[in-house]
Amino acid sequence: MKNKYIYHSKISEAKFREIVKLFYHDLNAITVAKLTGVNRNSVNVLFNKFRIRIAEICKTESPIQPEKEEFEVDESYFGPT
Repeated sequence: MKNKYIYHSKISEAKFREIVKLFYHDLNAITVAKLTGVNRNSVNVLFNKFRIRIAEICKTESPIQPEKEEFEVDESYFGPT
């Protein structure tokens, strides 16, 4: 039961794929833990790792690089007051 996605994991690859699929469907950790039979804390750790990785990918692939560019904002974007 080797998992090619996470090294030294005790979760099988099939369970891991199921967790990813349920994460995609936006289920909470308690529901995913009940459906897969994996501990809720393990699911929480995996969900946190998924979110961190998604944020890293979004940051690198973003067409706007705030560190490199300057932005000018008009006051009309700040609302009615």
